[in-house]
Amino acid sequence: MPSSPADRRPSDHATGLGVRPFRALTYSSPDPAHLARVTSPAYDLVTADGRSRLAGSDPHNIVRLILPQVDDSPVAAPAPVAGGPPPWATHAARTLRSWQDDRVLVRDDEPALWVYELQPPGGEAATVGWLAAVGLPVPGSPAVLPHEDTFPVAVEGRRALLAATRTDLEPIVLAHDADAGVTALTERAMQAAPTLELGDDDGVRHRLWRVADPATIARVTDAFGRTGAVIADGHHRFAAARAHQRTDPGCPGCDAVLALLTPMGPGGLRVAAIHRVLPDLALDEAATAASAGFTVTEMPLPEVSPDALAAAVTTWLARCDGSGYLISDGRRLVLLDHPSPAVAARVPPEAPDVWRHLDVVLAHKGLIEGLWGRADRSEELLIAHTVDEALSVAVERSGVALLLRPPSPADVAAVARAGARMPRKSTLFVPKPRTGLVLRPLAD
Repeated sequence: MPSSPADRRPSDHATGLGVRPFRALTYSSPDPAHLARVTSPAYDLVTADGRSRLAGSDPHNIVRLILPQVDDSPVAAPAPVAGGPPPWATHAARTLRSWQDDRVLVRDDEPALWVYELQPPGGEAATVGWLAAVGLPVPGSPAVLPHEDTFPVAVEGRRALLAATRTDLEPIVLAHDADAGVTALTERAMQAAPTLELGDDDGVRHRLWRVADPATIARVTDAFGRTGAVIADGHHRFAAARAHQRTDPGCPGCDAVLALLTPMGPGGLRVAAIHRVLPDLALDEAATAASAGFTVTEMPLPEVSPDALAAAVTTWLARCDGSGYLISDGRRLVLLDHPSPAVAARVPPEAPDVWRHLDVVLAHKGLIEGLWGRADRSEELLIAHTVDEALSVAVERSGVALLLRPPSPADVAAVARAGARMPRKSTLFVPKPRTGLVLRPLAD
């Protein structure tokens, strides 16, 4: 049923989402096999090996823009260069211009919104949302709420790339308040044949519908004006867009960011865990230090193999409904549970209650910083997006993987609305939009 008047928010994006169409930049060939070759996962999910594989799959793969290289050097560090833009950002801008000149990428003649469906394999429910230019809210607005901390260096890297290319190369993802009007408009738009479609390496089917009808766009804009949103993915890119707006005031199009808007709840994203790896830390040393605040138990494994270890971790994470963590060096598995009051006391008591009770917060404050004495810096704490990646990196770096359970979408929203921040890279919303399907040049 439609939203009640009490649930409606003003269309002014000081309190609701300001959504508008844009003239998209897309690959000139819509062939699904071609789109699979030239698109990629989001930049922060691409490893160095993955970058090489993607770049080798096609000379116009989007990874050459989102993770540019100069003279075959390693993936560019995001640090700025005094006196001008970093060379890798300039290189990306030149590459983007050449692809447009050669009509590898072509610009739409008129502005449009896009409906985007992501269908995972195995019969899981599809995620459906809208790609749009979303206005950057005024300071203090609840329209778009972050829930994770960011690293200034990473923000500056994305800002430098945005400033050089003048293009949103990949969308952030927003989880918006459910709205019956948005749902109805989405279902109506999907009755036509899709404009773009492809399948990715993970078996996810991506289908997109271009919506240019002015009357439909007006209704979509009005419906989203009643909603607010939480950033599900792209905190650094959102912060980079804000920084670019500040450093280049008046820049055409700099008052918005490309976003995929998905509903909170049915039809929206799911949350997966992001794990931690502490390099150069022996498992026995980690377990001994953790015993000062946790009960430590070695977990038996049916066999000693990477597959058996990963399966045991996955099973435990799916079944555990209490407080506890698994740690591993990629060969053995140890359970840390029943945290002591002293460990819990390291969590700031003045913080919102919903934040203090998150597993990832206790892991960072009580275990990583408290008992292990590690800071949240890239050289001391690595991020892994899957169990397999965490275990393999632990072996490669002679370290310990800390395997975490994901928070619920409701917990993420509650943290954001309480004005709190989770530690960086606390949530992995899935499935992910494919980078390169739709780009947004800032200037119309």
